Amino acid sequence: MALPTHASRLERIWHYTYLTICTLIFLFLIAPILVVIPLSFNAEPYFTFTEKMLKLDPTGFSTRWYDLLLTFGMTDPEAPRGWSWWTDTWSNAAWINAAKNSVIVGLFSTVLATCLGTIAALGLSRPEMPGRRIIMAILISPMIVPIIIVATGLFFFYSSIGIQNWGIPYLGVILAHATLGIPFVIITVTATLVGFDHSLTRASASLGADPVTTFMRVQMPLILPGVVSGALFAFVTSFDEVVVVLFVGGLDEQTIPRQMWNGIREQISPAILSVATILVLISIALLTTVELLRRRSERLRGMSPQ
Repeated sequence: MALPTHASRLERIWHYTYLTICTLIFLFLIAPILVVIPLSFNAEPYFTFTEKMLKLDPTGFSTRWYDLLLTFGMTDPEAPRGWSWWTDTWSNAAWINAAKNSVIVGLFSTVLATCLGTIAALGLSRPEMPGRRIIMAILISPMIVPIIIVATGLFFFYSSIGIQNWGIPYLGVILAHATLGIPFVIITVTATLVGFDHSLTRASASLGADPVTTFMRVQMPLILPGVVSGALFAFVTSFDEVVVVLFVGGLDEQTIPRQMWNGIREQISPAILSVATILVLISIALLTTVELLRRRSERLRGMSPQ
């Protein structure tokens, strides 16, 4: 917000003080993230800036840690980089396998969380639904309760039903991550439904449309930005989660956060910084998408100029 020309001296002082405070808070929050990016290009196996890096000497920078993400765990990392080398990487590289597991778990848990969360939000958005405040509090509780409590509860519950013996890979982790993602879907879809005109659904019903047709052709196009935003938040939650995976994940269900945890515990390698940099870029891309969808949703509901 620009400072008006008629502002007093005291107002101008407060304006620039406010901007300074905001800038310092922003730097305090973002600096630990930004510092990871240049450190991931360190030529030395250190987590600090070397003298060459501070002098911007090109020899102090390297992509060796990004290359390590492809070679760590390979059968023959020194082989010529042809088709067989890439096949070896895809099959045996530890970080690649962790990335595949994260994507598989993230996609399935996101689909499950999005479907269940959207259905719940549609019901909770109707004022005639009894006990909707209590139900809402219960459904979003996984987002409020400390994650260690959720992980412990899921561990004992899965142990009691023997889910590890069902023979379905990733099932426990997918259900656990869907549980964590559902609150985000409910909140975003419910926020989208706040400005929804329910007379449209009544008009659709009066014209002979069944509830499924009404949802798919009337409601879904209007709430789609909120649904996609909730799905993105659910995917990010699954992609970044490590505590639940440590409790309920099997030995062959290594996700990227779990692989990073193992790397920190067993051997501190700057390759972790490379993974962190990639995750930061992915998060920025997803958050940008969420913001674009939010603006589109506001335009569709007439809450912002075209």
